[in-house]
Amino acid sequence: MEEFQCCNMSVPKISKIAGGILTAWGVFAYVYSGMESITAMIPAFMGVPILLMGMLSDKMPEKRKLFMHIAVTFGLLAALGGARIFTMFGGDASNLALASHAILLIVGGVYTGICVKSFIHVRKQQDAE
Repeated sequence: MEEFQCCNMSVPKISKIAGGILTAWGVFAYVYSGMESITAMIPAFMGVPILLMGMLSDKMPEKRKLFMHIAVTFGLLAALGGARIFTMFGGDASNLALASHAILLIVGGVYTGICVKSFIHVRKQQDAE
């Protein structure tokens, strides 16, 4: 079966990148905010499971389907949480909060889209067999 690739990368590798971006941003936002609010770490709370599932997919390829479904769930949750940005404009939200929501929306949305394309690719290949 031909593996799905996006930008010459496998989905587990993309998972590690997306999870790493969200995790790094969450830690940065928490530190930048003066470590006053744990909610600044929300991107990391979404990113760590995605990163972990990407790593586990490489370690245990026989369970890749399970790990990728778990990862895309967190990607979708990140995108949905980030969509809150559309209700924040004109309010008293900080630039850091707006940036965090934008990153959640963009990274989570793109990652979810790539995963869906990957799932469709696998399904079409299974149907062709």
